[in-house]
Amino acid sequence: MVLPAPRAEIAIGATTVSYLPDGHGWLDPAAFFPDSLPDGWTTHAEFLDGDGRFPVSIGSFLIRTGERVILVDLGLGVVDFAVPGIAEFKGGELLASLAAEGLTPLDVDTVVYTHLHHDHVGWTSNVAPAPGCPADARLTGLTFARARHLVREAEWRHWADKGTFPGPDAAAVQAPLAGRIAFVGDGDEIAPGVRILATPGHTPGHSSLVVTDPGGGSDRRLVILGDVMHCQVQVAESHWAFVFDVDPEQGVRTRELLLKELEDQNTLLAGGHFAGSVFGRVLPPVAARAWASHRDHA
Repeated sequence: MVLPAPRAEIAIGATTVSYLPDGHGWLDPAAFFPDSLPDGWTTHAEFLDGDGRFPVSIGSFLIRTGERVILVDLGLGVVDFAVPGIAEFKGGELLASLAAEGLTPLDVDTVVYTHLHHDHVGWTSNVAPAPGCPADARLTGLTFARARHLVREAEWRHWADKGTFPGPDAAAVQAPLAGRIAFVGDGDEIAPGVRILATPGHTPGHSSLVVTDPGGGSDRRLVILGDVMHCQVQVAESHWAFVFDVDPEQGVRTRELLLKELEDQNTLLAGGHFAGSVFGRVLPPVAARAWASHRDHA
């Protein structure tokens, strides 16, 4: 059985990418992966707990390259709620995780969202956008007040007339970002060696990020997935769609294309929801494609 992932870090040349935990979830695998029914998990039981649930890590990736300090996604925020019989979510650790790196919110110069689901936007403002949030919570502004906030335009437009779970809360996320959000496109370099990769399907404007060594001294690259995959099982079961995929067929096509590209010994991937270890490699298929965890140091 695996548990939600702890802090971890890898280096791509002089650039470091650290996973900073914010919280975790425990999900019903059949409810969240309907294509796994009736018995798809029998060969993947190591990813389930004793009650048959699968854990997901929830947090942010901290990219430090030169003088730049970038956060990829903003976790859940301070929440603790359950969807009875389906899922449990708890968050609130991100600022403590950031402080452990010797950083404050004012040190962050860029926030980039892979997409705008509730578990990726939780620290956008001081109000966590999730069920159970106090109705009288007073919004005081953006958590990362000095940072540019970036997302693909298709993602922002998709949620423009929506303010309900599992998307962003209109008051806690979209309103404070209005006038501050900036749009990025496929292939845009947002910092030296950090590039946007359009990966639609889970949501229309979903992005991944590709991190390379801006100095050219390392052949390694890292792909930060976002929610192209929610669990290592999808490395082998790439046809399993996630219940909240807006376009499941597009999601499967995107995942399969990306997985083929990841079958490269110099390419690492970062799965922000992966339990146990968020960093790893895709091993080319012999009988089936496989996942291998990777660790530089914690």
